[in-house]
Amino acid sequence: MRKLALLTLLLVLAGVGIQAQNIVKSLERTVPGQGKVTIHQDPRIGALIGVERPATGEHKVIKASGYRIQAYAGNNTRQAKNDAYHVASRIKEYFPELPIYTSFTPPRWLCRVGDFRSIEEADAMMRRLKATGVFKEVSIVRDQINIPL
Repeated sequence: MRKLALLTLLLVLAGVGIQAQNIVKSLERTVPGQGKVTIHQDPRIGALIGVERPATGEHKVIKASGYRIQAYAGNNTRQAKNDAYHVASRIKEYFPELPIYTSFTPPRWLCRVGDFRSIEEADAMMRRLKATGVFKEVSIVRDQINIPL
């Protein structure tokens, strides 16, 4: 009797485990009188559900709309380029975890910091930058951000 109960429990757990492996497929169903539920998405996203990110050196990102902190906006001279890279190195000293984007967007050299989904997150980081006393002229800008997968 115990063997039968243990075998039944094992089969139920195995069935739940198989169903939990692919939650997207478990959500798609046909209900009589209510229609059919179909989920349309990129197959690559469905393949990532329930799967840990591989530990390879490859970093995949999704581009999304968000916010960055602009720490420097100079003109188009060589001095402005050097200043932008200098600001980037100073930020890296204080906040090494932040991604830094130094670029030339005509007619200015820019140094933008971080990838924030909400303006509140960007504002909190901007306040931390200002609190150092080194970065005084910083602002929040709407930009395309990178979200790691």
